[in-house]
Parts: sequence; C-alpha cells; structure tokens
Amino acid sequence: MDFVKQREDLAPVREILDGYPREQRFLLAILQDIQKTYGYLPREALETVRLHLDVPLSRLYSMATFYKALSLKPKGEYVIKVCDGTACHIKNSQGLLDELKRLLGIEPGETTVDGRFSLETVNCLGSCALAPVMVINDVYYAKVEPDKIREILGMLGGKGYGDI
Repeated sequence: MDFVKQREDLAPVREILDGYPREQRFLLAILQDIQKTYGYLPREALETVRLHLDVPLSRLYSMATFYKALSLKPKGEYVIKVCDGTACHIKNSQGLLDELKRLLGIEPGETTVDGRFSLETVNCLGSCALAPVMVINDVYYAKVEPDKIREILGMLGGKGYGDI
C-alpha cells in the first residue's frame, strides 16, 4: 500500500513497554497501547515486545488475529464500521455497505490506496433502535440512508469521495 511507511519509529513502543511491569499478563494492554499509537501493530513493534517479554512471536500474532480491535495492517485515517446485526440488516445496512464499496472502491477489510478510509462490517454496535447504524472513528451515524453516504464522506473532507 502506498501510505505504509517502510520502517516505524520504535521509540513509542519502548515508552509503552517501560510503563508496564515485565510480565506477560500485561500483553494485551501493551498491544492495545501500540495499536492506539500506530493505528495497527507493526511487525517491528511485535518483535520488540517479543524480546522484552520473552514470548513467542506466534503468541503475539495469535492475539493480534483473535481480537478484532487489533490489526496487523494499517487502517485508514477514517475507519468506517457498518453494523450488520439483525435490526440493521433488516433496515438495509447492505445498501449502506454497497454504496460505501462503490464510492470508496474497496471491500470490507480493505483501506483506500490513499490511506484515508478503511471499511469494516461488525455484527452489532448495540444501537438497534437507530438502525441502520454506521460508526466513523467513534462517531455514530443513525438511520443512515445510502443516498446520505456521499454527503457524510464529503463532510469528512474525503476529496474525490463526496464529489463522486
């Protein structure tokens, strides 16, 4: 991907590690902090954690792939989550997803080439009365109609996306 840096600065990882006791029970919290700092878990960061806590790299990858909040790939500046729970599905969340895929040119689990947007589907956002719901960087959009997607992307400064 064009927006991925070749090498990450690992100083923040070392700061994170210094904030925890050198015990494996803090592994998930450490990975969450790294995820929050970088937006994903860079391989170099995982190597640093592995050495610091003396854990197999396979365990780190296992955790990173098990927890949906963790990612091994960089995410976009804006992470769009479309709910596909029962209430949202009945209220046409698939229409929202189809329009987002069309406008952004990506599938769920992907990020636009410019690194601006990532698209995900989730099983439930716990906002069934507001269906269909989507969340963009922790901001909820309720009762969204597919024809409003272009406007929402435009408000985010999605150059070229809101103008499509």
